[in-house]
Amino acid sequence: MEPFELLKKLTETHSPSGYEQPIVELISQLWEPYTDSVTVDRIGSVFATKLGTGVAPGPQLMLAAHMDEIGLMVTELVDHNGYGFLHVTNVGGVDIRHLYAQNVIVHGRRDLNGVLASLPVRMLPSNRRNQPFGFEDLVVDPGLPMETLQELVDVGDFVSFRQTLRKLMGKTVTGKALDNRASVAAVTICLEQLGNRHHDWDVVAVGTAQEETRLLGAYTGAFSKNPDATIAIDVSFAKGAGLTDKGLPELNSGPVLDIGPNVHPGMYKALQDAAAAIEMDVSVIIHTRGSGTDAFGLQVARSGVPTGLISIPVRYMHTMVETINIKDVERTGRLLAEFISRLGSEFLQDIALEMMDNE
Repeated sequence: MEPFELLKKLTETHSPSGYEQPIVELISQLWEPYTDSVTVDRIGSVFATKLGTGVAPGPQLMLAAHMDEIGLMVTELVDHNGYGFLHVTNVGGVDIRHLYAQNVIVHGRRDLNGVLASLPVRMLPSNRRNQPFGFEDLVVDPGLPMETLQELVDVGDFVSFRQTLRKLMGKTVTGKALDNRASVAAVTICLEQLGNRHHDWDVVAVGTAQEETRLLGAYTGAFSKNPDATIAIDVSFAKGAGLTDKGLPELNSGPVLDIGPNVHPGMYKALQDAAAAIEMDVSVIIHTRGSGTDAFGLQVARSGVPTGLISIPVRYMHTMVETINIKDVERTGRLLAEFISRLGSEFLQDIALEMMDNE
């Protein structure tokens, strides 16, 4: 599938963290042609296994890209002169500054379109004027009588943002849920490329559930599959207007390789070597504590798993206008395929010896 159309399908599927079934169905359809089996576990993560050509049972690499997105949840139904409104709270790291005047979908007994709105500034109490909106100031207005709304919506129903994927200039695109559907797209590209490449190791691609809220799919998926090595694929902050951090990557600068406590040095070096082998530019970001990604959960499964972390640069993370360059998605897929094709029977021993030599 053409990369823009792939991203469009993925990002416009509404699946806030904890409400992943719609995206599970899509990912299962996308990955099934390129793999030997597709399953869904009891907490909602989707697994697609592509067997390697080595002697069975062979070593196993897990590729983990979380498939959930930030969203909202209904906390209260409010009546005003017979019309129904909804108060909501965040699901995941929602930046409340971006919520006012957004279009949303309420996932009740059936999906309802709505808008996030508030009183005009001049109608607010004086102490609330020209202040940032809080959740107490905002309501979802689905345009329904209260009686009808009560029949269709309950406290605890999920709300997602109704936003399409749009092309900007060149290969730049903007929309919601590029964190982390861009990485799901990269894994899809990787699986497609592996169909034409030799690889000894088995590959388990995982769309992990509930990363935005608790890293649940990473913890449970790595524990259940017990892989020999893992790579988390996510997004990272990119440079934008007003940013002075020189350590951030630019859009269209290639994949980002993380190094820090959640990353095994041997995995990091092997990813660098794979990038060099195909003459691909990469950026490097360090994290001095937890990376805030699935790598944290993958790394500590069972007795510990050597873990790498690849990220795709994104502007305006956790908003409805997240912005990426499609070339970075394609490059990430190519890098993953190259890394996998280079894995041999001595890989785990080699990276262990490298750590001992460094001591």
